[in-house]
Amino acid sequence: MKSQHLEAHALTLLPPDYTLNNPDTLTKYKSAAQISQKVLDEVTKLCVAGEKIVTICEKGDKLLDEEISKVYRGKKDLKKGISHPTTVSPSAFVTPYTPLTSDEAEAAVTLKEGEAIKIQLGAQIDGFGTIVCDTIIIPKADDASDVIEGRDADLLLACHYANELLLRLMVPPGLLATGTDEEKAKAAKVKAPTQSKITTLLEKVVKSYDCNLVESTTSWQFERNEIEGKKKIILAPGDGAKGEGIPEVGEVWGVEMGVSLGSGKIKNFENRTTLHRRTTLTYALKRPSSKKILNEVVKKFGTFPFSLRQLEDERDAKVGVVECVRGNVFRQYEVVGDKDGDPVARLLTTIGKPCFCIFVAKPNVPSYHKEWSAEDRGSSVS
Repeated sequence: MKSQHLEAHALTLLPPDYTLNNPDTLTKYKSAAQISQKVLDEVTKLCVAGEKIVTICEKGDKLLDEEISKVYRGKKDLKKGISHPTTVSPSAFVTPYTPLTSDEAEAAVTLKEGEAIKIQLGAQIDGFGTIVCDTIIIPKADDASDVIEGRDADLLLACHYANELLLRLMVPPGLLATGTDEEKAKAAKVKAPTQSKITTLLEKVVKSYDCNLVESTTSWQFERNEIEGKKKIILAPGDGAKGEGIPEVGEVWGVEMGVSLGSGKIKNFENRTTLHRRTTLTYALKRPSSKKILNEVVKKFGTFPFSLRQLEDERDAKVGVVECVRGNVFRQYEVVGDKDGDPVARLLTTIGKPCFCIFVAKPNVPSYHKEWSAEDRGSSVS
């Protein structure tokens, strides 16, 4: 009896298992993913020509809150919420974009026919966050079909197939090998491709559609309460940027793909930075408005990204956030886009690997004209 008591006591002293070896962890990731996927589908339906971007973002966040409230209702101590606010990025934008209602000019921006729109959002359960991003082409009001042709089809297909290849390259070598034990063992000894090799392979795919990878497209390892973990993969790195580490079994990753109809080079846009994320640094804030929004962010979002429009007083937030960013309490996500204003497509998939590749939250497969050939496009496919 005494030994059983000691054994039970020892188990209570063990740190909680937040890895994918714990079925509860995987279940929470999957629950968050189902919510992200469902809301993405609903927000996609809202994206029609003439609709205000800020209105879509607000409706998307409301849908996320509604769906999140339906799960783990009896767990009062379990924190859950939005892991990434709803963002809707216009054609040439690369990064997530979510305007404020108090900025009249940006709040009035509407979706236009033929634009390549990027929709990104996510949910988290107990700190296990999933994020998904998809790209759609805004249809013409007088066109009931969902057929996509020409350069729009090139853009979506290049992004889709490059993303499929990247997801395959994320699987550790030999993990899905078949054949004899000797053949499996041989496959397992193959080294994972370097990040420069990954970029080279993906460039071949997108260039076959006369497109280019978006500069410094980054995939991050996800951890509990962390969407920018210890490892990262940077495609087409610019300014000396360098990725760190390779994916391994048991990890969760946010895998991102960005493709441009232009050069893929990027620049900062002049739009207000509205997307932020709390860091782990501490700083003695002086302004009451800064202290107020920090307390609100800690309570509502933890260390997950948030938009200033999600805070109680948007106008106070615009004032208080300045000191928070200056003191490195908040990290701001600059609004970045294609340098030449060319259309950009972007996808983001959350994947987990308890023993093999599982798609936790994945964007939809694009609709396109199946008979649209390379000759029809005028692209040089090699």
